[in-house]
This record gives sequence, structure tokens and C-alpha cells, in this order.
Amino acid sequence: MLSAAILIGGRATRYGGHDKGALVIGGRTIRDRQVEVLSLVSDDVSIVGGDTPVANDLPAHVRWVPDEHPGLGPLAGIEAALRAARHDLVAIVACDMPGLTSAFLTQLVALTGQTDVDVVVPKTEQRYHPLCAVYRAPTCLPVVAERLAEGQLAVKALFARLRLREVTGAELAAMGDPQRLLANINTPADHEMLTSHLAHDT
Repeated sequence: MLSAAILIGGRATRYGGHDKGALVIGGRTIRDRQVEVLSLVSDDVSIVGGDTPVANDLPAHVRWVPDEHPGLGPLAGIEAALRAARHDLVAIVACDMPGLTSAFLTQLVALTGQTDVDVVVPKTEQRYHPLCAVYRAPTCLPVVAERLAEGQLAVKALFARLRLREVTGAELAAMGDPQRLLANINTPADHEMLTSHLAHDT
């Protein structure tokens, strides 16, 4: 069983502070697209962070989980998602990734059963993608909470304390186009480009 969480607590400073999950691509918001995808792989979908208006505008089967440490970045959102999860495995994604698919997430989840790992995380040439990863809550939450309490907020540094299953190179490419699956929206130009690429997706 899998829990799934969309983190929306970021300030989106490069996008004028707008709620990026509310951006429209192909006539649908990114949040609607993500909720649909996550609902195909999980019976426990939550939105983490944001404010009450967001919480009041969710489908009935989606929970809102407040960020108990607003302003402390993605690590605080990960902590909230892990703490609220109803299942041991938790797929955590950023709110501005419209190209995610249920098939991709299912393949990441499957890798948690191959070896004894705490996190399955894609890694491209540029970086890890901790906000498109599957976490094992019982082992990750204590470490995340400790790092948060210490003020050590870098998610990449967190990975040094956890057992990783990296998904890279040809293995990642076999799951789909990483530039599409892992693309996120930081600027209006990113939104325009992804609108062109994804507008006809269902």
C-alpha cells in the first residue's frame, strides 16, 4: 500500500508568489492532473502545506495536511507528509510537476521491494529529485525530524543519512523521458514550454 503527497508549501518566488499547482495546462490545473495520477496509485492522497482556501477546494477523497513548520522549505513538507501518511511507503512530489505519470510512480514504488532502502529517488546529470521520490516513512521520519530540529534543512544532505536506491541513466530513461516526467515550473517561460508539450495529454 502507498500513500502519496503533493507539497505546495513553497513561496514560488520565481513565479511571483503564485500557487503553481493552480496553473492551467491543457484546460486543467496541475493540481488536478497530479491528484488524478496519484489517485491511480494510492488510496491515501494528501496536499501538504498551503493555506485554508486550498484546503477548501480539494476533492472529497484528498486530505489537506498543514505544514507545521512553514517557511523551512521542502524538508518541512517532507516531514509533514511522512508524519501524516497512513502507509509505510510515501510517494512525495512537488506541486509544479505536470508531466508525472502513474506508470512512472508505479515503477519507482516497485524498486522499494528489490533492496533494503529508505528512499527511491531519480537522479539526472543535474541533481537528485527528492520531490519526486518514494520514502519509507518508519525509517525516514526520525532522520528528517532530527535534521529539521537541528536546522539542517538541505534535502540533499539528508540523503547522506539514508539508504538510497538511485534511478539513473538508462534505467531512468526506460521509464520515460526524464525531461518530461521530472520537469517542473519555476518561471512563466517554463509554464509556456510545458503547456506546449503537455497540452494534449489526458
